[in-house]
Amino acid sequence: MEHKPWVPADLLQLSAGYWSVCALHAGVKLDVFTPLAESSMTIEELAGRLKCDRRGLTMLLNSLAALDLVLKQGESYAATSFSAEFLSHASPNYLGYIIQHHHGLMQLWVHLDQAVISGGPVKGSPSRGDDETMRENFEMGMFNLAMQIAPSIIPHIDLSGRKRLLDLGGGPGTYAIHFCRHNADLSAVVYDLPSTQPFADKIITKFGLNDRIRFEAGDFDLDDVQGSFDVVWLSHVLHAKGPEECAVIINKAVAALEPGGMFLVQEFILNDSMDTPLFPALFSMNMLLGTQNGRSYSQRQLFDMLSAAGVIDLRRIPLDLPNGAGVVAGIVPG
Repeated sequence: MEHKPWVPADLLQLSAGYWSVCALHAGVKLDVFTPLAESSMTIEELAGRLKCDRRGLTMLLNSLAALDLVLKQGESYAATSFSAEFLSHASPNYLGYIIQHHHGLMQLWVHLDQAVISGGPVKGSPSRGDDETMRENFEMGMFNLAMQIAPSIIPHIDLSGRKRLLDLGGGPGTYAIHFCRHNADLSAVVYDLPSTQPFADKIITKFGLNDRIRFEAGDFDLDDVQGSFDVVWLSHVLHAKGPEECAVIINKAVAALEPGGMFLVQEFILNDSMDTPLFPALFSMNMLLGTQNGRSYSQRQLFDMLSAAGVIDLRRIPLDLPNGAGVVAGIVPG
């Protein structure tokens, strides 16, 4: 593997990289992009609408302009075509929820050194269930991400002849929706915590799939999964758990599969030496900060866990996905 040739300027740019991140987060939290996507505005006009200080807003907009997320023309500012599509709350492609979720995580990351010393979350760390805003940012942020990546995954998974899919830990049900839209004979159950149901119900209704997708409230850490399925989809669930906990979840999912059923797992997957790709390596520290035992796993580790549960014909579906994400598939013997 070729290593990056570091120079001091690169190091200092990395160290101050959070400045750009915080400018983006502030722009999303203050919702500057929604009015600027409607029309260009002067500082006075936007400051009055957002109830912000003129000096502070000028500095923020100039910084966002330097990041090419805002257009500055004379004394007026406007959204770029990109920010109008992805950062305006009025756009169906809005990514602001996941960005605000990332902002919430910054409270944890500033204590990374303490988490490394202790080997787990720092005492008093917030969780996604601490308040309604954090929960909404997490659930709708997962919807944001899945809407971006699902169209790159679903067409490459052959579910012809399969009738019932279990989206285990499926959150707002985005993947179940895309699987059902792509497979006309498929129905699905989204199984997740009761606090997730309002978001799932809203999204499933939005896509007009209430007759084919049902939400079932439960806790797969504590309860067995009821029903019989010929596909299980387990997306970004295992990284929140330690290996022993993963084994329990996988065994429960296998028990819900009919003979010949397909088991599908999506994760941010490390290489077998555990030091690349970059995103899964960093994401593993995100799990250190936010969970008791979670981590990123390698393809070999995922194969070993599935094999131990009796899943056979394991393979990684050839997909070019962002952030080191990958999908592992296998079959429960018939």
